[in-house]
Amino acid sequence: MPVLRWRSTVEVLPRPLLEQAPLPYEFDDDYVPRPCVVHPTETVEYLNADLPAELCERVGEWSSELEEAAGISYYDAFTTQQSKVGGYPGWTQGPDWPRCACGASMEHLLTISASESCGRWLPAEERTRPGSGWEVRGHREYEHNSHGMDMGDCGGVYVFLCRSCPGWPSVHRYEC
Repeated sequence: MPVLRWRSTVEVLPRPLLEQAPLPYEFDDDYVPRPCVVHPTETVEYLNADLPAELCERVGEWSSELEEAAGISYYDAFTTQQSKVGGYPGWTQGPDWPRCACGASMEHLLTISASESCGRWLPAEERTRPGSGWEVRGHREYEHNSHGMDMGDCGGVYVFLCRSCPGWPSVHRYEC
């Protein structure tokens, strides 16, 4: 179960960094992330599975043409499928937006994706650039740059919160 802890920089900055992350009291190695480095990449993304039905059909047709002509689909080019903060969920099994107890639709906060083990996200047109990391796909060294967690086949955990309620309650959705 994901647990969010809200801390301020005032609480965090004065303390020295830990040499090693503490392990939970009980744990399974498959569910503890491998220590890794975060490579933030700012990007603009758009809805995928959340598109209205009539627009989804039109985008699907356009995506097929785009993929045939340029080798990239709408879904690969406009929605990040890897781990991320903010943006839109890259739904594996279809949209499942939670509602808060107050009735509001909750906001997507965070995705932890099993596809991160395939390497950090890059726009498709940048993946062939030397030094991007994608040129070593399938190499063991490449896998060690990720969190190393498998969540089902290619699933992940989506974390949502409600900023309208005190304490910013959160829930998660798990897909595999």
